[in-house]
Amino acid sequence: MNYLAHLYLSGESDEMMLGNFIGDYVKGQQYLRYSEDVQKGILLHRAIDSFTDTHPVVKEAADFFRPAYGRYSGIVTDVIFDHFLAKYWREYSPYTLRQFAKHVHAVLLSNFFQLPNRVKGFLPFLIQHKRLESYAQLDGIQQSLHIMAHRTSLPDHTNEAIAVLERNFAELKELFERFFEELVLHAEQRFDVNILKKVK
Repeated sequence: MNYLAHLYLSGESDEMMLGNFIGDYVKGQQYLRYSEDVQKGILLHRAIDSFTDTHPVVKEAADFFRPAYGRYSGIVTDVIFDHFLAKYWREYSPYTLRQFAKHVHAVLLSNFFQLPNRVKGFLPFLIQHKRLESYAQLDGIQQSLHIMAHRTSLPDHTNEAIAVLERNFAELKELFERFFEELVLHAEQRFDVNILKKVK
């Protein structure tokens, strides 16, 4: 999953949120340098990635993007799933996406000196351009994929990814909903995370 899902799955703990956000940038046993709850967030990040990478529903969704992206189709699926979470955010949280994003920004800024250097480097961009909120719009997803293509080995087939999403929107949304329900339960049960959900 991408940034927004990781942050949401951290629940009400700011320290777990911090750990979950930096999880990709803390390798091996380096997580032991952090406080207990930040460690827990880093381990939660790894567990989310493992659960996602091996889930059959995610593989089914990735198949839509495989013709254009090949072995990178899972990365694109992560971004597309964050789009669904952002677009339908009010179905998952009692807070608005803007309220949630502002809280995330505050947590990260107040712990700036604990952040790995690479995270320090891109955090101002993430805040200034409201990246977490932008995931709710197709042009936000499009921009994210373009940026990833220029900074990583992800092929720049962004227009094709958006076209695939638009053609198969309902089916991909249904796959996301099925998977995310299981992922939320996995985070709650394995890590005792308290995720404050919207009252239905």
